[in-house]
Amino acid sequence: MLTPYFLTIALFLWSCSGGNEKSKSIESNGSKQTAPAESASSTSNIDLDNKGIGPVTSLSLGELDQAMADKGKQLYETYCVACHKLEEDFIGPAPKDILDRRSPEWVMNMILNPMEMTAKDPIAKKLLEEANGVPMIGQGLTEEQARKLLEYFRTI
Repeated sequence: MLTPYFLTIALFLWSCSGGNEKSKSIESNGSKQTAPAESASSTSNIDLDNKGIGPVTSLSLGELDQAMADKGKQLYETYCVACHKLEEDFIGPAPKDILDRRSPEWVMNMILNPMEMTAKDPIAKKLLEEANGVPMIGQGLTEEQARKLLEYFRTI
């Protein structure tokens, strides 16, 4: 299990690297301009068919369960806020509108199985690269807890 010491070191290294802000040069009228590079969470990288790698192979979302979402918010505030901001990429991508970019199964498998996902799943590999190699730490959450987080993500 990864210790808080590892997380501290990882955050330090990430902050020293200048964060995950990447840029690319664009030539316009003979002059170079810098624009932000597209992130894996941008709409240009939508994949709703990829289910990811892990225990969740099929999931059908029905009507929003607000009680479940409320519990998911508490879980998010406990386990996720160190690396994820709600509406902007930070160390990890923002969960806002995640279900417009990823399948529910992929999201839950990333929560439950981040090490294997970043080793084998093409989208997770790209996200790891964009996070300057700072991996998502497995929190040891259950499928039920991951489902509550997913329900919360539906509300943001």
